[in-house]
Amino acid sequence: MRIRIEGRRPLRGTYLASGNSNAAIALIAAALLSDAPVTLRNVPNTVNVGVMLEIGAELGAKVSHNELHGTLTLETPHVVRRTIKREYSMALGGTLLFIAPILARRRQARLELDYAVSRLHPHLTALRDLGMDVRVNGTTIDVNAIAWGAQEIVLTQMSVTATAIVAMLAVALGKRTVIYNAASEPHIVDLLNLLTQFGAHIEGIGSNVLIIHGHGGAEYTCAPAALTISPDHIEIGSIAAIAALTGSRLSIEGARARDLRLIAKVYERLGVHLELDEDAVHVPRHERFMPSVREEDVDVSVESAPWYGFPSDLIAMATVIATQAHGTTLIHEKLFPNRLLFVDKLNSMGAQIVLCDPHRAIVVGSTPLQADYLDNPDVRVGLALLGAALCAEGESVIDTAEAFDRTFDHVLDKLVALGAHIRRGE
Repeated sequence: MRIRIEGRRPLRGTYLASGNSNAAIALIAAALLSDAPVTLRNVPNTVNVGVMLEIGAELGAKVSHNELHGTLTLETPHVVRRTIKREYSMALGGTLLFIAPILARRRQARLELDYAVSRLHPHLTALRDLGMDVRVNGTTIDVNAIAWGAQEIVLTQMSVTATAIVAMLAVALGKRTVIYNAASEPHIVDLLNLLTQFGAHIEGIGSNVLIIHGHGGAEYTCAPAALTISPDHIEIGSIAAIAALTGSRLSIEGARARDLRLIAKVYERLGVHLELDEDAVHVPRHERFMPSVREEDVDVSVESAPWYGFPSDLIAMATVIATQAHGTTLIHEKLFPNRLLFVDKLNSMGAQIVLCDPHRAIVVGSTPLQADYLDNPDVRVGLALLGAALCAEGESVIDTAEAFDRTFDHVLDKLVALGAHIRRGE
């Protein structure tokens, strides 16, 4: 899908944030741990959520989904399949999460991949450290699970997916499990809060050390559970940046201040000021971005880090902001390679960015941006390119724009309702 964006159009009104899509993905998988109904509220209507529901239904879940009201109920009396098929791993990497409920309830699981097994090294290492038999044959992985009394495990990476899988397995198969180097993002907190409703006692929620007291492999029956999904802090941070880039005065409702404080501090260093209420973000109109004038901030550095650090998913948006901020900014993507390779697209729009290596870029601002043809490599970079296009003079084109619908709930339609000039399918 192709979209056309006319730049320099201010937004007006109130943007309603959606639920966290990453949380919804993990919670859908976790719901299959239980044989009782699990109800989720504030569920975003995204392509990725739809993929997870399709797989959940194939595995045995009865699904009732009210897309209009953002509610979802899953009930899984039995997990009827043990295989996560290749076409599902092609559609969404998060399908790996289903390995946990399959192992918890069937003790054996098969995962068919369409990518290199090396990508799953932290996850497979964690399963082996829990005492499971993991066998790899090409791109097919077979896992046999066992219950355990007490385990301490150190994750080799602070991985959200690895943390989620180990936590789910610990609830079902472990008596007492300590997880070191655990991820602590808001969507992990949502998952752990649901797992406590399944009868687990979890210490350290929101920290990087979790102590989970689970069922130890014994048969268990869960009571019905319900959870409201937290707001998507990445969507909120992105829309706040777009509002600033377009010189708009905008309110974002349905936010949660505690998830946004560090994001706001990093934006402040780039000259973007956000006003945080407990459940809303207000973006005042920005004439220009003037970074901090403190001596130590003459050259600003923005670095991604594991939560509660600045999210890697916003590093591309911070790069776009830096093109409009006066002065020099070092952007350092510490977590993932190649996430800065999109900067050539910003340079084609008039930005002055030097890519030092796959992890670092130097941005010299402020430079006016001009419209251009832009190919969208993924949704996180895509939102940053959308912000650049809305900031630029003229009409830009973004190709492969269907990526927006994979992770965010009608984000383009919501921006159009606020005054953005975005046309689909032309």
